[in-house]
Order: sequence, then C-alpha cells, then structure tokens
Amino acid sequence: MFKIGFDNDKYLQMQSERIKERIGEFGGKLYLEFGGKLFDDYHASRVLPGFQPDSKLQMLLQLKDQAEIVVVISADDIEKNKIRGDLGITYDIDVFRLIDAFRSRGLMVGSVVLTKYVSTPKVLQFEQKLADAGIKSYRHYLIDGYPSNISKIVSDDGYGKNDYIETSRELVVITAPGPGSGKMATCLSQLYHENKRGIKAGYAKFETFPIWNIALNHPVNIAYEAATADLNDVNMIDPWHLEAYGKTTVNYNRDVEIFPVLKATFDKIYGRCPYKSPTDMGVNMAGNCIFDDEAVSDAARQEIIRRYFTACCDALRGANKKDEIYKLELLMNNAGLTVDARKCTSVANKKADETNAPAAAIELNDGAIITGKTSDLLGCSSAMLLNALKHLANIDDDTLLLLPEVIKPIQELKVNHLGSKNPRLHTDEILIALAVSAVTDENARLALKQLEKLDKCEMHSSVLLSRVDESTLKKLGIRVTCDAKKI
Repeated sequence: MFKIGFDNDKYLQMQSERIKERIGEFGGKLYLEFGGKLFDDYHASRVLPGFQPDSKLQMLLQLKDQAEIVVVISADDIEKNKIRGDLGITYDIDVFRLIDAFRSRGLMVGSVVLTKYVSTPKVLQFEQKLADAGIKSYRHYLIDGYPSNISKIVSDDGYGKNDYIETSRELVVITAPGPGSGKMATCLSQLYHENKRGIKAGYAKFETFPIWNIALNHPVNIAYEAATADLNDVNMIDPWHLEAYGKTTVNYNRDVEIFPVLKATFDKIYGRCPYKSPTDMGVNMAGNCIFDDEAVSDAARQEIIRRYFTACCDALRGANKKDEIYKLELLMNNAGLTVDARKCTSVANKKADETNAPAAAIELNDGAIITGKTSDLLGCSSAMLLNALKHLANIDDDTLLLLPEVIKPIQELKVNHLGSKNPRLHTDEILIALAVSAVTDENARLALKQLEKLDKCEMHSSVLLSRVDESTLKKLGIRVTCDAKKI
C-alpha cells in the first residue's frame, strides 16, 4: 500500500542551494560528480516514496544557466558492449540518449570523454558518430599504478597526458551511463589541468545513496546495498569523518577506500585537501527530506525483497547470479526480512496451492489484495489484471469484462496463424481486447479508466512470467516479482 514519506519540493530547494554553496566555497569552478541516474532514478523513487524519478534533473534545471554536462564513458565498456540493465541498451547508445534528453530540456552538454582510452575499431566508430553529430570528444588514458602511485598520477606523465576538457561554465556536471565509467578520475584530471592553467577549481560528489545522515542499517541504506549487490558495494561508517569530527556518518566502501588517494591528489595539486572525509565531499540533502520514516522504511524493505526475487529469476533464465543471491540473502537476514513480508507473495502462493496452477496477486493502493488464477482462456496475470480493474471500478466480481466469444477468436489467431503454443491471452492482448470492447461496453470503458490507479502497486506471480507480461505490467507502473519457477 503506497504511502508518501519524502518531501520532493523541499529536496529540490535544499539540494540546489547546497550545490550553489559548494560552488561558492571554491570561489570559481566546481566539477560535480553525479552518481546514480540523473533523470530516471526509479530506485530512489521506490525507496523514498514521494521522490520523483526526475528530481535530480529538476534540481539541475534550477542551475541550468550555470551548468554544463560532460558525459563519461569507458572505452572498455564500448568494446565489451556493456548493457544498461534497466533499459536493455548498450552504454554507447545510452550516451546519445542522455545527450538528447539533456538538450531537449534546455541543458548544455559540452562534450563526451572516453576514459581508459584504447584505439579499437568499435571505439573509433563511436568517436566518428560523435563527430558526425557535432559533439566534441576527448580521450583519457589508463595510468600505470592507478590509483596508488600518486607521484605518477599527478604529473605530466599521468593526468597530464589526458586531453584537457574545454568547459565554459562554473558548474561542470560529470555523469555517465553507469558505474565504473571513470567519473571521479575525469574530475581529478580536470583539477590538475585547471591548476596548471591558473584556474581555481574544486570537486564535489552528488550521490543519493547511501544516505549519510541516517543509520547504517536503516532499510533505505540496506536497499542501496541490495541494488548494488552485483558490484559488491558495502555500506560502512565513514572512519575519516568519525576521526575528524567525532560524528557517525554513512558512506560506502569504494569512496572510503579511494579517499586517501583523493586527499593525496588534492595535496599534490593544491598543497592541501579541502575535505577531511569522504562524507565532506558529498552534497546530498535527501536525508533531510524524509518526513515519514516508517513509510520510507516499509518501501525500502519491499525493494530489498524485490531485488532478491529479480536475481533468483535472472538465475533461472541462465545468468550467473550465485554470489549476488547469496549477498541478497544476507541483506534480507540483516534487515529481518523473509519473502512473506511481501503480502502479495504469500497470497499468490496460497492461491496457487489451492488451484494447483500458477496464480498471481496484486496489492492495490487501497490495501485490497486481488488474485488471479490460470484458466483455459487467461493466464494468471491477465486474470488478476481484469479482477483488479473490476475491483477499482466497483464492478461486480461475477461480471465478465471480456466474453469468451471475444477471447476465443484471438486465441485461434494466436495458435492457428501466429504460431503460438500458448492459447491463453497475455496482459497486452487483454488490454487491447478490453480497449476494443470499451467502444460498446460501459463496464469495459469504466475498467480501462482505472489503469492509472495500478501505478506503484505491488504484485507477485507464483511462477516466472513471460517477458511480454512482465514488460506490460511494468509499463503500467506495477512493481512485479515472481517466484523462480517455470510453468
């Protein structure tokens, strides 16, 4: 049952003001490393109910006259055709998607940086595509001994060999299609080059998770570990901050581990480091905008369980997820969770046991849990969808939204002409049939009007859903999980 616990308007105001303050602290130019997703942060919107997926973008739009964006991509990721899991597209394609999205909203995109640069046919082809699109690109190279050999890194044989990125505004946002692209190294390389040119510049990091000013084992922070279980990120108390200030804050292992390197880099470039801890580097205000801790905690617990189910299903499909699943099981145990903490899961499985067939259940935002069972005409998710729409439209449960004489011709088309072995209607086919029926049937018309109420509802299937059903349900905003079982 969806409940808001995060003040998005307060967040936009506080976050933009904090970034302006940080620009002022350096008195000139600020390189701001943007962690996570800039304008489609669905993880944050799930674990911080009330957070809008484009909140970071909206915040940045308040600074658009001061800001320009530099997109970073690793040449290694281009060569390996690395895929962005949530969108199913390669990182190189996502670079162009990001640029188009930023520019369509009035943001300036200055250039693209290729890190870990190696000249290969794929990389050269990508550079040519950028050139054809009128987009500047720069090359940054691997440095021997990175990240520990500071004397080599901060020298003309290290950062000095990288291209200097030409920028024109005081806030330079460094973003990327995904983690491991080289955002921090790009920022530090620029600080080296700017200093050689006599330009005063600073560095800060904008990472939503983990949230530094809530507890280490808060469900929201555990949910971040669950989201990055494949990267083996670990939340931890920031030891540098504790030693410097005597205050407990939360950071994650990669920033804590790299901080001595960053500090030494600052010391070598400027003679001193402006930060005493990884927490000091950050500008994240999200923790200050949680007004209902119970709501965000419940949302985060659901996210942890969803991540577990997703990894198990991916493993069933053939992905190597053994270590990730083990990590997620540990996180669930640390959070005191079992899969039954997801209400729709136990209801769906109970229905499956009763009918001896696949079943599904959805928890609506009014708290009702609606089920669907498998029949000759419909799969369990399709039946559940129709039943949920009837409930929301106050249509009697015995009323048929789609008559058998409407469904059967579609089944015949699928089996006899389209080569399908499964005659049951998928959710997308159900919605099309319902839309056609709505032309003449008032109940179907009323049911269709309820679709928007399915957004942010929790749903579970007792078996692995088809890609078609899973995709359709997610497009409706339904948060889907499945048992890792095939029909």
